[in-house]
Amino acid sequence: MPEVLDIALRPITDADLPFLGRLYAGTRQQELAVTGWPQQQIDAFLAQQFAAQHKYYSENYHAASFDLILDPESGEPVGRLYLDRRDGEIRIVDIALLPEWRGRGIGGGILRGILSEAGAAGKSVSIHVEANNPAMSLYLRLGFHHVADNGIYHLMEWSAPE
Repeated sequence: MPEVLDIALRPITDADLPFLGRLYAGTRQQELAVTGWPQQQIDAFLAQQFAAQHKYYSENYHAASFDLILDPESGEPVGRLYLDRRDGEIRIVDIALLPEWRGRGIGGGILRGILSEAGAAGKSVSIHVEANNPAMSLYLRLGFHHVADNGIYHLMEWSAPE
């Protein structure tokens, strides 16, 4: 994938797991705030959910690239991008940014880079998106369309113009 907006990627390592756990928690805090649970219980639940998700991704996406998104100035991680490049398709397994890095055009820039790569290779791009995910509007603006429902997730797909 071409570098976009001076954002660099690097493969995750086990040393990145604490950051990845915090990143995951940052994507779920708002929805769990309404549970009335004490923060300690929310934190324990999120740690358990992250561990399960990480294990699932590792076991089910053997050929995927699991990368950190890095701040170009400090080199510190600001997000993650997990891609599974398949025959005929690029599956976005996951893309997430720390809350303070959202809304800066980084996610959109990365997605446009993925779409450019896919278009050049004649591939489609797919992603599962929660119905209430604020990024849904970004996917729709970029030309993704709804393909199927999988519980609370919508399978979204982008196809290169013919």
